[in-house]
Parts: sequence; structure tokens; C-alpha cells
Amino acid sequence: MPAVVASGTQLATGAEDTLNSPTGSGSYVLLIDLTNLANGDMVQLRGKRKVLSSGTIRTIGGAAFTNARTNDLQGPVVQLGPFSMPYGGTFTLQQVRGTNRNYDWSVEIV
Repeated sequence: MPAVVASGTQLATGAEDTLNSPTGSGSYVLLIDLTNLANGDMVQLRGKRKVLSSGTIRTIGGAAFTNARTNDLQGPVVQLGPFSMPYGGTFTLQQVRGTNRNYDWSVEIV
């Protein structure tokens, strides 16, 4: 059963903002509400992890989202993952185009 390990609201800064860095072993997902995304905006989400316990955290997957999310098949809440993270990992958000906006998010262990 999924359990929320962290949640919050992030004001995008234009830089790659870290949303959460889970430290425990598990499979994690990022859920983010892109309701505030407007036409002309672009947001990139990334999941990162280590391959070895002594390794460097590197991107394992990501997605980019553009424009207002008004289509029923393109709802405002999106999920990134699940990603297996035996040595923990990191989830990030970067607004690369448009006005910096607030985004509600949560990280769950599944």
C-alpha cells in the first residue's frame, strides 16, 4: 500500500529545484499537480538514483510538460515513476519556460 513520505508546495525558481531526496531503500513515485501550468510554460521533472551505494546520483527518468492541462485525458495531476531506489534518490522540478509558479507535490513509497 502506498505511503506518502514527503509533500509540499514548490515555487519554481527557474533552476532545478529539489523536491525530495528519499534516503531509504524502496520504489518511489512523484505525484505533482500541474494545475497552475499555463500556455507558454514548460516544466521538467526528473527522478534520480545511485547505481552503487558509493556511486553518484544520476537521472533515471524524466518528463517535460507544456501548456495548460485542460484536456480530461491530460489531467493536471501527473506521476513520475515508480523508480526502484535501493540507495535512495532525488526528485526535481525545473520550470524552463514561462512564469515561475507554485506546484503541489508528494513523494510516495509503493
